[in-house]
Amino acid sequence: MHPKQSPRAQQQRRIRSHIHRSNADTFLNLLTRSELLGEVESLLPPHRARVFPPTETLSMFLAQALSADRSCQQAVNDTAVKRVATGRPPCSTHTGAYCRARQRVPLELLSTLVRQTGQRITTQAPEPWRWRGRPVRLVDGTTVVLPDTPANQVAYPQPRSQKPGLGFPLCRIVGLLCLESGAVLNAAIGRYQGKGGDEQTLLRSILHTLERGDLLVGDAFYATYFLLCTLRPLGIDAVFAPYGARQRRTDFRCGQRLGPRDHLIVLHKPTNKPDWMTQADYDQAPATLMVRELRTGGKILVTTLLCPKATHKSALKALFRSRWQVELDLRNIKSTLGMEQVSCQTPIMARKEMWVYLLAYNLIRLLMAQAALHTDSRPRQLSFKHTLQLWIAWEQHRSGLTGDETQDRLLVLIAQRQVGNRPGRLEPRAIKRRPKPYPLLIKPRAIAREEIRKYGHPKKLK
Repeated sequence: MHPKQSPRAQQQRRIRSHIHRSNADTFLNLLTRSELLGEVESLLPPHRARVFPPTETLSMFLAQALSADRSCQQAVNDTAVKRVATGRPPCSTHTGAYCRARQRVPLELLSTLVRQTGQRITTQAPEPWRWRGRPVRLVDGTTVVLPDTPANQVAYPQPRSQKPGLGFPLCRIVGLLCLESGAVLNAAIGRYQGKGGDEQTLLRSILHTLERGDLLVGDAFYATYFLLCTLRPLGIDAVFAPYGARQRRTDFRCGQRLGPRDHLIVLHKPTNKPDWMTQADYDQAPATLMVRELRTGGKILVTTLLCPKATHKSALKALFRSRWQVELDLRNIKSTLGMEQVSCQTPIMARKEMWVYLLAYNLIRLLMAQAALHTDSRPRQLSFKHTLQLWIAWEQHRSGLTGDETQDRLLVLIAQRQVGNRPGRLEPRAIKRRPKPYPLLIKPRAIAREEIRKYGHPKKLK
């Protein structure tokens, strides 16, 4: 014991005693500062002295998310080499012990760290980063492909349009992200289809993440009567594209006119109760709801910001255009980091892998926010991929990079590369490079193998 140390210092020393041998210790240092230290320790499971304690396992799991080779074998090989290089006893290069250690990492630890890092990033945001002094939260959903195993198929069935044996399990993720920093504040993971798998239901499971005064921006999937009714008493405003056919049938001659193609209208509660809603909640929902509809930038918007003087059409136009940032954020998570297709074979491990990707993403966003504060810029001006590349290079050469001054130089390097400001950019959703000339697999693999044994491989497509 160190009796002269404060409880916080003793707590930090206990955790760092597990971390100092980590193959990604500088990454874990971002998680073990005073803001998150108690959260990390409280969520660590009871464990014995092992080659792969929970903090070491989390480090390796994070390193996998950032590596070009994301295999467990590569993670174990890297750890084995570093143990030998640092004079410690070598560990086995078999992956069994590491895979079992990953199974022992609590899912709650990963999801909590994602929420805590996201909250930490947003609390660092200065007032000028916000939209008219208000924090803006972006919401959107995406899908992730899982390995085709029986367990994954049960938990996350493939789409009905795909024949059995030809598709892959598919899950849906709905995330709440910060417009100012791009950080993930929370996420919900569910089935792609079936009850409880739609974006509305998943969003409702994480609405508690929002705080009074927040402004929620989303696409047409979210502009429903009952969601708007839920947000109003919470003190949360919203800006959405209108849901369904209302985008085409808006008549600005109705309602209270506020300006050209700008009016207040009264929405009436749908007569049919949604399947996900209880009868008691349906009865308590207000019979009517006043919202504002306007046309700007070639789009119809619906919002609970009713005053045209406080929020002009031009301001709402610019705000809704910034919604596209969430598409870029999801692209960074899925394409740049590689979460588009996870590799774990069971549903629980697949969910852990997705949360690890989100945690790695938030830690890169944390570096970007610190670089923006350090250089008097904004996180959205900085390049995510540039930051990721610098961090990987930093990890490779960290033995010769120490001290706060050197870390300040890293932040300066991150801020040197800024993304272009190209408003109104339009690109075709098509690829120029042709794929390899192989036909699609339209029958179960076992049957295809048997046909190859009998008749040989089919000819390549021209």
